[in-house]
Amino acid sequence: MKVKKFFYSQKVAPYIFVVPFVLSFLIFWIYPLISSITMSFQDIGAVSSEWIGFKNYTKLLKDKVFITAICNSAKYMFFTLVLLIPFPMLFAVLMDSRLVKAKGVWKAVLYMPALTSVVISGTLFRLMFTEYPTGQMNIITQALGLGTFKWLKMGWSGMLALLVVACWRWTGVNMLYFLSGLKSIDSSLYEAAEIDGASSWQKFRYVTLPLLKPTTVYVLTISIYAGLSMFLESYMLWAGNNSPNNIGLTIVGYLYKRGIEKNDMGYGCAVGVVLMVIALAINIVQLIANGTFKNKED
Repeated sequence: MKVKKFFYSQKVAPYIFVVPFVLSFLIFWIYPLISSITMSFQDIGAVSSEWIGFKNYTKLLKDKVFITAICNSAKYMFFTLVLLIPFPMLFAVLMDSRLVKAKGVWKAVLYMPALTSVVISGTLFRLMFTEYPTGQMNIITQALGLGTFKWLKMGWSGMLALLVVACWRWTGVNMLYFLSGLKSIDSSLYEAAEIDGASSWQKFRYVTLPLLKPTTVYVLTISIYAGLSMFLESYMLWAGNNSPNNIGLTIVGYLYKRGIEKNDMGYGCAVGVVLMVIALAINIVQLIANGTFKNKED
């Protein structure tokens, strides 16, 4: 009876409910994080490890392949932010208006790519962007009189292929985020703006955009992380981690190459720690710039 009374206590019950989350957070996030940081200062062999201080990090500064991976991930992140924030927001506004019919069908169609396996979609897009004349992209360019291209062997076209995959996969997801944000805006605000003679653009500029800011900041934050951590799409497009001249190599791809393929876990962990620091730094800067960290009293 005492045990039952203990578990049914209003003071104890909340802690019991949060225990699974706390344990999973400690076991699957904090412990791996601490282990990765520790391993980044080690030279890890098959049976033993040796502390080597900052040698892995100093080696990273001179690693040209790592610099290439950072540049590729940074470009991919930048272009995905440019494409996957304004356009899904526009689609969400259109979807929330009276101009679009059968909204449920369009939502399902746009969200369906996110449910598709990256392995399957990556393989299909690799066939689309093949250098052979029978590839869908080359069929289009030939019809336009532009000839054929070796899409996955050139820097600009390889990045284009990655961006096409990203837009195809995540446009619907981001659109649904913005749709949920639009649903939280009181319709009376639009009615008041309309009474004051505001145009559609003015309502969007002075009502929709400011009230969508929390959703926009959230989408921006997860998009920065997603852009920097992209790996599987690149891996599937080039059927491995060895794209020509490393045009498709990302930071996570380089982590996988050094840590798993070359069995250099210490160096791989150093790459992972640098990635975490870069992602945190960028997100903290943009959160400060957006006023998220600003004191309410200010």
